[in-house]
Amino acid sequence: MNNYHTSVLLDETIDQLNVRQGKKYIDGTLGGGGHTSAILEKGGIVLGIDVDEDALGFVKEKLKSQIQNGKLVLTKGNFKDIDSLAKDNGFDKVSGIVFDLGVSSHHFDTPERGFSVQSMGPLDMRMDQDLSVKADDLVNGLTRGELSQMLFTFGEERFARRIADAIVRARNAGPIKTTMELVGIINKVVPKQQGNSGSATRVFQALRIAVNDELNSIKEALPKAVDLLETGGRLTVISFHSLEDRIVKNMFKEFEEQGLGKIMTKKPVIPGEKELNENRRSRSSKLRIFEKI
Repeated sequence: MNNYHTSVLLDETIDQLNVRQGKKYIDGTLGGGGHTSAILEKGGIVLGIDVDEDALGFVKEKLKSQIQNGKLVLTKGNFKDIDSLAKDNGFDKVSGIVFDLGVSSHHFDTPERGFSVQSMGPLDMRMDQDLSVKADDLVNGLTRGELSQMLFTFGEERFARRIADAIVRARNAGPIKTTMELVGIINKVVPKQQGNSGSATRVFQALRIAVNDELNSIKEALPKAVDLLETGGRLTVISFHSLEDRIVKNMFKEFEEQGLGKIMTKKPVIPGEKELNENRRSRSSKLRIFEKI
């Protein structure tokens, strides 16, 4: 786990945070601690939040000295509860907040977590291993109509109905338990010229969003985050697909209309050519920034 996760748009995010010595910041999606490390290097004090014990364990070891000297506080929790998590840890007012909404490289590269369309593993997809519902519960338990609606809404998958039909037919012979079983079912019914891997990726995205209630978490978290910011504090959000980005864009507009602050990115910041070449997972990322007034 030496390279748990490569943070995208790292320099751009940290530059926009305007990190100041001794000021408090919240990394609401800790992951491998990339953003947290950069904030600490600039003299900030950080509260790192994550639902995943793997992430917390990795950063606890990686940044042990920063924890010991009181510059870093780690806590387990969902960023949708950022208000209570911040209050409980003495971060009532902060100078900046980071949300990196993407799935970490560690999740994709760990087959037993079930996030990847390219590796054999169980249909799990839980960010928080304490959650009771896994992806295979949805695949094997939802009705044909519910599956189709989920794939269309959360995956924006044009062949949602066809894939849902295929899943229901396949599970009649026995439960679908692995990632590769599901990918195989999708590949049999999606026309090759349409790009099977794209459909599989979108199906996995839909399942992951549903299992982790990701979109509702963003909607809950953003207003709480703005409330935690001191005047001049900045909220930076990196999204990885249109559903996330649309929520961030529209909520930032609402905040501005309410007089809470101003949007610093009329157009989202996207990775440069160098980053795109070095990290293919950065290709869909977008950074939006809001400043409280």
